[in-house]
Amino acid sequence: MTSPVTVVLNYLLQPTWSPYVAGAGIGIVVCLALFLSDRPLGCSSGYAKMSGLITRAISPGSIDRSAFYRIIVPAADWQFMVIPGIVIGAFLGAVSSGSFRLFLVPPLFGATFGTNPVLRIAVAVLGGFFLALGARWAGGCTSGHGISGTLQLSVSSMVAAACFFAGGIATAFLLFRVIGA
Repeated sequence: MTSPVTVVLNYLLQPTWSPYVAGAGIGIVVCLALFLSDRPLGCSSGYAKMSGLITRAISPGSIDRSAFYRIIVPAADWQFMVIPGIVIGAFLGAVSSGSFRLFLVPPLFGATFGTNPVLRIAVAVLGGFFLALGARWAGGCTSGHGISGTLQLSVSSMVAAACFFAGGIATAFLLFRVIGA
């Protein structure tokens, strides 16, 4: 007979998980975040806090004059720690499942647009800029609106999440079917 710990470990080390199990896990984490801290789970607040911490290090005092940083206080709190947690968790998951690969240009991007790493980095930086701009403009990111906001039955979050998905689908279609065709 296999022990329950062995069963759980074998499941956790699989290259892919059931989307239902992963979704239930995310739901539990979001509920715990709301219950324990009375704050929704999201990433864009962490990036704003990181920006404030960097700005404070470069130009002390400039943060105090910013109305934005009175609302989102720059601090290395749990919302900030979500960012390195995502990177570390993704790395540990990829390594433990045996699917970790290191490359400058992902295969799909390379097959569509070529293997120039400078182009790939430029596209990633530009995409990151627009992602951050959109997240701040929308008052949150896909995890903040799509997971935490819809959990709270926020209509604005439901609309934002629908727009995120529509924009992502349209962008992928445009990049990989029209421009990269």
